[in-house]
Amino acid sequence: MSELNFSHLDPAGRARMVDVTPKEPTHRRAVARCKVFMKPETTAAIANREVKKGDVLAVARVAGIQASKRTAEMIPLCHPLLVGAVYINFEIGDDHIAVEAQVDTIDRTGVEMEALHACSVAALTIYDMCKSADRAMVIGELTLWEKSGGRQGTYRREA
Repeated sequence: MSELNFSHLDPAGRARMVDVTPKEPTHRRAVARCKVFMKPETTAAIANREVKKGDVLAVARVAGIQASKRTAEMIPLCHPLLVGAVYINFEIGDDHIAVEAQVDTIDRTGVEMEALHACSVAALTIYDMCKSADRAMVIGELTLWEKSGGRQGTYRREA
């Protein structure tokens, strides 16, 4: 039997929402990253704002921000949080767009899921806006890179 303790399970093994009411609100931050791999022609079209649907990165940025604020509606056991700030940034490579989402709050629980959700929805938006030209795109490497605040302190993924 596993020695792991999963906070979202009660003693009988049923799903539950973790009780965060005794915790004090603190500043919390999370950073998530992913990549959308695509043909070099697709990255060039995005960079040059030549995609017929519009400015891909501007729309993906807004989609990521919106997604961060709606995370609790999509992930059943997430707490609704007051998101204080969201930054969505992109780096254009030869054959990919790297997406980074940073989410900040002052609350009783962390914003890891909000950052991951923002990052994935921004990537999905890139896919949606470019799929007519490049159906072979792949979204990958969705990862939590950093989190700070709370009882467990700071976590940083090693490169």
